[in-house]
Amino acid sequence: MANKKRTTIKDIANALDISAAAVSKALHDDPRISKNTKEAVRRIAKELNYQPNHLATALRKGKSNLVGVIVPRTNSNFFSSVLESMEEILNKAGYNIIITQSNESFEKECQNIDTLLYTQVDGIIASMANETVDLSYYEKIKSKGIPLILFDRGENDLNVDYVGINDYKSSLMIVKHLVEQGCKRIAHIGGYRRTRIFNNRIRGYIDAIKKYNLPFEDSLITESSLTLLDGRKKMMDLLNLEKRPDAVYVAGDYAALGALQVLNENMINVPNDIRLVGFGNEPFTSLVTPTITSIEQHSKDIGRLAAETFLERVAQAELKQTLNKIILDAELIIRDSSKTN
Repeated sequence: MANKKRTTIKDIANALDISAAAVSKALHDDPRISKNTKEAVRRIAKELNYQPNHLATALRKGKSNLVGVIVPRTNSNFFSSVLESMEEILNKAGYNIIITQSNESFEKECQNIDTLLYTQVDGIIASMANETVDLSYYEKIKSKGIPLILFDRGENDLNVDYVGINDYKSSLMIVKHLVEQGCKRIAHIGGYRRTRIFNNRIRGYIDAIKKYNLPFEDSLITESSLTLLDGRKKMMDLLNLEKRPDAVYVAGDYAALGALQVLNENMINVPNDIRLVGFGNEPFTSLVTPTITSIEQHSKDIGRLAAETFLERVAQAELKQTLNKIILDAELIIRDSSKTN
């Protein structure tokens, strides 16, 4: 079956026997066009199922009122909450957002950037994929003069606006809490060091371990993609050590959930035998047994501030602005998995 031809302004003009220019003006509510003509144009446009070509309009006006957003995944409460807050602010300012997800893939992230640039978005707000090391595609955004704001995951080398939490300080807070609970052998299931936020969490963990004169061994620190399956595998590795840890700090809640599953399956009491702390404060952390201590990242504030940073950047496009580096303090939500009974 042949594809149905898309209705154009010329089709509406032919149906009414008027010029395409008159149709365009009528659709844009030009005061020079009579009320009767506007009503006729809108009626025919509806009958012919006319859809405006937003890309052509963006090319003509140099503005699309679209903001591209790239997230690693949308099935995370953190990212969905960021998106909700971000969209609310941008919608009020007359912008719509196009949401893309990389699924932690560098290749998919590059495809997303190409698609958003082709769509003529007015700006891009992004959180990088775990796989991303090559920053050339992000440099491409900058080279086109398009505002780029990074949140949560971002690289200092890009020298762009950034909004996130203090990951280093969060690790210090977690280790301090575990030490106060009497823990003396704390392991860390981290993300990959190549990603700034996970590198900062690892640095914070190492510095805190040294501060409290606790044993620092390579076997107690590991890197992963922080999926649920990663959490299960890494927890099994820790249980197979000759000397097990008495606490595990996991840099992501899904991996923490996987770790908890393994501990429960092996009849290891949490927190009496091993204490557990996650990161992200996903909704399930307050629903599982035991409930999981975690870091609240203030996702709504991050979404709002990222959107406001974009709007500020656009409003002052002609001025040389100081880059916004907004770093929020996180909050440790203490639950059953780590606290003394």
